[in-house]
Amino acid sequence: MAALRDAIGRADLDALLVTSLPSIRYLTGFSGSNALLVVSALECVLFTDFRYETQVADEVWAGVTVKIEPTSLWAGLWPSIATMTGVERIGFESAHLLHRDFARLLEQGARWQWRPTTDMVESLRAVKDAGEVALIRRAVGMAERALQRTLATLRPGLSETMVAGVLEQHLREEGSEAFPFPSIVASGPRSALPHARAGDRCLDAGDFVLLDFGAVANGYCSDITRTVVLGSATSRQREIHDVVREANARASGAVRAGMRGMAADAVARDYIDECGHGDAFGHSLGHGIGLEVHEAPRLAKTVESLLAPGMVVTIEPGIYRPGWGGVRIEDDVLLTDSGAEVLTTFPRHLIEIA
Repeated sequence: MAALRDAIGRADLDALLVTSLPSIRYLTGFSGSNALLVVSALECVLFTDFRYETQVADEVWAGVTVKIEPTSLWAGLWPSIATMTGVERIGFESAHLLHRDFARLLEQGARWQWRPTTDMVESLRAVKDAGEVALIRRAVGMAERALQRTLATLRPGLSETMVAGVLEQHLREEGSEAFPFPSIVASGPRSALPHARAGDRCLDAGDFVLLDFGAVANGYCSDITRTVVLGSATSRQREIHDVVREANARASGAVRAGMRGMAADAVARDYIDECGHGDAFGHSLGHGIGLEVHEAPRLAKTVESLLAPGMVVTIEPGIYRPGWGGVRIEDDVLLTDSGAEVLTTFPRHLIEIA
C-alpha cells in the first residue's frame, strides 16, 4: 500500500480507483466477486455488497475501511469520495474499466478530475514476496502430483475431454481451490494448436498428448505444460521434443534479473531457429504468474522492460506443425538476485506411456 501511494503521488494524482478484482485482492486480501477500492494518501476504502459481509471480516486487512452497500457500489462511491481530504484528481485503471462504468465517472463523478492509468498496481504485483512465492510453490506441487496421477490413467480410446476431467479431479484432490484456466488436453494433430480446448477426439496409439494446466493455492497460480507420447515415439517425435527440451533448458538457465524480456525470449527462439523450426514457434517465451495466470512481466521478442528479482515467470517454448502435432514444455521459474530457480521439478524427458 505504501508503494502504491508513492506511485499515486508520482503520477500527480490524489487517489486511485481500483476495479481489477485481482488487484483488489492483492491490496486488501478480499477475494469476492464484486468490489471497488479507492486508495488515497490517507484512506483505503473497500466497497462490496451484503453477500460478503462475513467474508470481508475474515479476509480484509487492518487499515482498510469496509463499506457494505445495500444497492449499488457506485451509489456508495460518490459520497465517500466527497468526504476524502484533498482528493480532486483520481486515476482509474484504463485496462479494467468497462465503458458503461467510465460513463459513470463522467456523469455522476463529474465533480472530480479522472485520469487514466496503466499497470499501476500490476507493476507492484509483478514482484513477489516470500509469502507469495511459497503459495506458487504449493500450486506447482499440486499440479505436478495431479499430472503424475493423470499420466497413469492415459490409454487409447479416452477422449481429450475425459482426460481433462480426470486431470481436474486430481487437481482438486491435491488441494487446488480452482483452475487458473480450462485445462488444455490436445492429442495427435490437435497438439499443434497452442491453445487447443479439450475436445471429443479420442487418444490413439502413437499420439502426442499435450497437457497444459495449473493449480491455485490461496489465489496464486501455477502453469505447467508437458507433452508425452501414447506408446512408442517415432524418431521425428523424439527430434522435435529434444529441440523443445533443449530450448527450455537454455532459457531456464539463462534467464535472470536485469535481463530484458526480449533477451530472454531470444535465448530459446534463436536455438529453435538454428534447428530449422523458427517458423513453428509463434508465441512468446513466457509470462508472469501470480494472482492471475497471465500477468506482468512478458518474455517476448518485442518487450524491452527489465526483469526484476522476485518475479515468477513461465518458460514455455514450443514447436507446432499443423496436421502433424506439436510439443510444448513449460516450467515456472523464480528470478532471484543470484540467478533463477526452476520451481517445476516434473521430468522434461519424453515420456512414453505404455
